Amino acid sequence: MEWSPKLDLWCSLDGATKSYCTPESYKGSRSRLYHNLGGGRFEDATEKSGVGDPSGKALGVAVLDYDRDGWPDLFVANDTQPNKLYHNRRDGTFSEEGMAAGVAYGEDGVARGAMGADSADYDRSGRAHLLVGNFSNQMLGLYHNEGNGLFVDEAPRSAVGRASLLSLTFGAFFFDYDLDGWPDIFAANGHIEDEINRVQPKVFYRELPLLFHNLGGGKFENVAAFHEPMVARGAAYADFDRDGDLDILVSTNNGPAHLFRNDGGNRNHWITIRLAGTKSNRDGIGAVIQVESASGKQWSMVRSGSSYCSQSDLAQTFGLGKDTSASIRIEWPDGSRQALGQVAADQFLTVNEDRGITHRAGR
Repeated sequence: MEWSPKLDLWCSLDGATKSYCTPESYKGSRSRLYHNLGGGRFEDATEKSGVGDPSGKALGVAVLDYDRDGWPDLFVANDTQPNKLYHNRRDGTFSEEGMAAGVAYGEDGVARGAMGADSADYDRSGRAHLLVGNFSNQMLGLYHNEGNGLFVDEAPRSAVGRASLLSLTFGAFFFDYDLDGWPDIFAANGHIEDEINRVQPKVFYRELPLLFHNLGGGKFENVAAFHEPMVARGAAYADFDRDGDLDILVSTNNGPAHLFRNDGGNRNHWITIRLAGTKSNRDGIGAVIQVESASGKQWSMVRSGSSYCSQSDLAQTFGLGKDTSASIRIEWPDGSRQALGQVAADQFLTVNEDRGITHRAGR
């Protein structure tokens, strides 16, 4: 939004101490889309692409192909303004479908204080669903993609909603922490007002991170995996110790970063795939990786961003449960397909767009 020291407003929770003003007190500001022209040059394509909403107060962006047409769409999480879902028209422009798709507002029809966002196929429906971190007393948004252009927020009737109601979530993402093949949910929480407990006794400045285990069938359970409240902001995941399972890095407001090592998450089998583009971009961003093992099919799009002010590892980790091998197919951004056949589990693979598997390593 539009803010500067000169434009700063005085707001207070108790009438005596200065606190943050709500975003409604300020004018919005446009998000920006820069078109890569090649050769290290970019052009500002905000206006002609149709994503330059001047009222936006964006904090999170997730890239997803929600209609599976092979073209990446954009979800923008706005703070106290309607969220946006930009559908890719395949000609360099986008149409805004947030209201029609059901992701613009909460179930009460009010724009929420949305922060971090992510996307994944958490129920193996073949569709990309949405996760959105929201303000305290609003709960997480868990938008299920119905496959007909509509999303339904499953959080209010699930453990995800009940457990996250009082939390203020900034960083949020899907990841498979126990490698059973079903994406779980992590939420990094922390309020913006250090004295919030004085006016809302059930809400705290320092809050516990939340971890929701995916039980399959669209159901989650709250796992008490964290015991230190913090004022969390950014959150990202990667396998930093190269043991197969995914670890978490969390940044905090006016405090240290926290690196949480996942111990025991690699009891199941897994496979990690890092792409190396040649005709496509060097990291394979936009490529879709499909993995099929005895227990079923999974897929994931290589994408940057998500969560909040963070970047997770671009390598894609797939949990295989008890399966000891899987077949891999890759659809690169230009639509070309690459089949790798059956591959043994518990490997880190580097896949080149032209040459296939160029590097293998075990844990």
